[in-house]
Amino acid sequence: MSSLLSRAPLSGADWFAVELDPATREVVMLDQRLLPGEVRYHRFHKPDDVANAIRDMVVRGAPAIGIAAAYALALVARDEQGDAKMFLVANGMAGRILNGTRPTAINLAWSIARMARRAGEVADLDPETRFEGMLAEAEAIHREDVAACRRMGALGADDVPDGAVILTHCNAGALATGGYGTALGVVRAAHAQGKNVRVLADETRPYLQGARLTAWELQQDGIPVEVITDSMAGHFLQRGEIQFVVVGSDRIAANADVANKIGTYSVAVLANRHEVPFTVAAPWSTVDLRTRSGADIPIEQRSREEVARVGNTWMVADGIACRHPGFDITPAALIDAIYTERGVVRPKAGERPDVLLG
Repeated sequence: MSSLLSRAPLSGADWFAVELDPATREVVMLDQRLLPGEVRYHRFHKPDDVANAIRDMVVRGAPAIGIAAAYALALVARDEQGDAKMFLVANGMAGRILNGTRPTAINLAWSIARMARRAGEVADLDPETRFEGMLAEAEAIHREDVAACRRMGALGADDVPDGAVILTHCNAGALATGGYGTALGVVRAAHAQGKNVRVLADETRPYLQGARLTAWELQQDGIPVEVITDSMAGHFLQRGEIQFVVVGSDRIAANADVANKIGTYSVAVLANRHEVPFTVAAPWSTVDLRTRSGADIPIEQRSREEVARVGNTWMVADGIACRHPGFDITPAALIDAIYTERGVVRPKAGERPDVLLG
């Protein structure tokens, strides 16, 4: 797949979630809605199109959508040939549109704010140099995310028992990040250390990211994986068949409460009931120290259709309402460890993310 770009993917792999092709100056995304049945890449030439792709989940996963937004803002610099004021206005407008696409994932706002600071630094330069500066910042965000995933993966892998069956929920792999993955980074690192691990991937209704994406990624890497329905997790925990749980996160509050894909809280409760470590892997950009607790995290409400329909088959009759919160909150008291590139936080032991500051 690397032939799709004029340079090697920054993801470090032959396939990737999102990149910017410097030759065509277009954002290139793998359409995750079509996996695993079809591997199709789309090219986006306008910032608004990138915003729509984020909203429609062509790309998803907190770090990946932050990277996509950064590249979209580089496109603003490519297109805006006016003076500094016009450029900053265009950048601000695009940032507000992008920021409204997925409200729960703090990486999106973090990335947009970082690109806004860079825009202020390059605004007075000529348009071409301005674009180069914005692109360099977006690529730095991308490279830093891949490095962060590898670092947190190595830290998490140290906690994974040899021979463990690992339960995952949703997709927190290379498809959700710049490359390598957060939760799946832990799995990949444990596998690379020679530990004999295998994965049970929750299918993760209603969008089926576990069945469609996590299993596909692990298959590409030759890591043993089986898919289970969400309702089976308790059964396998009760039977002692799961020794470790690792998930990703879309926002981590100052008190170490974690927002992640809907269903994560249920998995955490079950893991704690059966005394199985429940852990989270996420880059530091996911930590939001300005949000005091999970109660303050906005929960995205998604469409009825994603619940009522599976593929082309309608599962719910017309006129029947469906509820679809995209995320839930796992309290810090249920979390054994949070792995970040800065180090490990152990919430059950009373640690909070700010222990990693300074």
